[in-house]
Amino acid sequence: MNARDFMQRLRFFRPRSTEAGDRQEQFSDAWAEERLNQRDWESFYRDRWQYDKKVRTTHGVNCTGSCSWEVFVKDGIIVWETQATDYPDCGAGFPNHEPRGCPRGATFSWYTYSPIRVKYPLIRSSLLEFWREALSAHQDPVAAWRSLVEEPEKRTRYQHDRGKGGFVRLSWDEAATIIAASLVYTIQRYGPDRVFGFTPIPAMSMVAYSAGTRFLSLIGASVLSFYDWYCDLPPASPQIWGEQTDVPESADWYESTYMIVWGTNLPMTRTPDAHFFTEARYRGAKVTAVAPDYAEYVKFADTWLPARAGTDAALAMAMTHVIVKEFYIDHPTAYFIEYAKQFTDLPFAVVLEASGDTLVSGRFLTAADLGTEATNPRWKTVFFDQTATTWVIPNGSIGFRWDEAGGRWNLHLQDSESKAAVDPVLSYAETADEWRTISLPYFDDHGPGSKIGRVPIKKLKTAA
Repeated sequence: MNARDFMQRLRFFRPRSTEAGDRQEQFSDAWAEERLNQRDWESFYRDRWQYDKKVRTTHGVNCTGSCSWEVFVKDGIIVWETQATDYPDCGAGFPNHEPRGCPRGATFSWYTYSPIRVKYPLIRSSLLEFWREALSAHQDPVAAWRSLVEEPEKRTRYQHDRGKGGFVRLSWDEAATIIAASLVYTIQRYGPDRVFGFTPIPAMSMVAYSAGTRFLSLIGASVLSFYDWYCDLPPASPQIWGEQTDVPESADWYESTYMIVWGTNLPMTRTPDAHFFTEARYRGAKVTAVAPDYAEYVKFADTWLPARAGTDAALAMAMTHVIVKEFYIDHPTAYFIEYAKQFTDLPFAVVLEASGDTLVSGRFLTAADLGTEATNPRWKTVFFDQTATTWVIPNGSIGFRWDEAGGRWNLHLQDSESKAAVDPVLSYAETADEWRTISLPYFDDHGPGSKIGRVPIKKLKTAA
């Protein structure tokens, strides 16, 4: 904009044909000339986008997306960030990953310097007051904690204060002392397996994950996972495939023709990858969404199943029952049979243990039961091969992950010792040594219980 255009725009807002208007016009002309001679605003704009260096990082707080961000730093302070655009492409016919990021990552520098960011240990004021009183009366911190938690009135008071705020700051040493005293007390009173803990998953911080998990393991505590706290990971994935987080590459969603989205709000929690989910619909993919509410991902669905909250488990078991009955029992289908043999733990033998007048299912049968000299035998599961009509140790179980032989941590249907192809038996019904009565867990409206059934079994002489 030149000076003449600037003056014309100012006149457009001025009153005309009055004495006050004439005085206003003279003032505006002088004000405009002064502004044109001052270029401070340009310096402010340039300074806003100046930086000393650019570093590569990711926004990993409560997110496993690991998006690549370029962060610009001036005088040691983050001044702005932008998405990296150097991801490799996915190949011909596929959409690219980039731009990969979300508004939460783009504004994280605001949180870094936020005055409400938690930077120091905080504790409920009532608990800290009771703790300091107990510590003044008992020299041993463990004894102090014992006196506090075993006094019903004080214990009830600080527990009822949960969720009401009232946090106060304390020193790192004092916080560490309280934690240590409570852990020692719990271990002495109830045992180490009554201490539960979890650490950030490896995708967020390998150092924090290793340190926390190592500590919990050394004291004999029960190591939970990030997802046990969040309750946002369907357990079937880690139970079947042994992976804790999302196993497939998100770009693979683009190749899907039918998707059931259940238990994950992709546009919200997988923002940088959700475009593969929506773009697949351009290729004709059909989407069914299971959600009790009209969540973000439901609007992309062709079919919405509004399951009542709390009934997910029953719905999933009913769907599994239909699959097993229709495709394994009534009309055995090669696709389902082959999938179960290679990619699930269905073929692996389970040891039956005595419980009263019946038997109950116990642990998996392992290579150790066969008396093999294989490495990590208790971590290598076993199934019955109908080709060789004998028990075999297939590749792929967790024992092979740390096997010195290496290269056998895969799901190829092979005997790990002879390398011969194997065909696992899914049911002993036709070759059973006998049928036995077992007690199965059963849950209904009246609570947990048991149900009696009969199953085919095979007998095996173990090494023990």
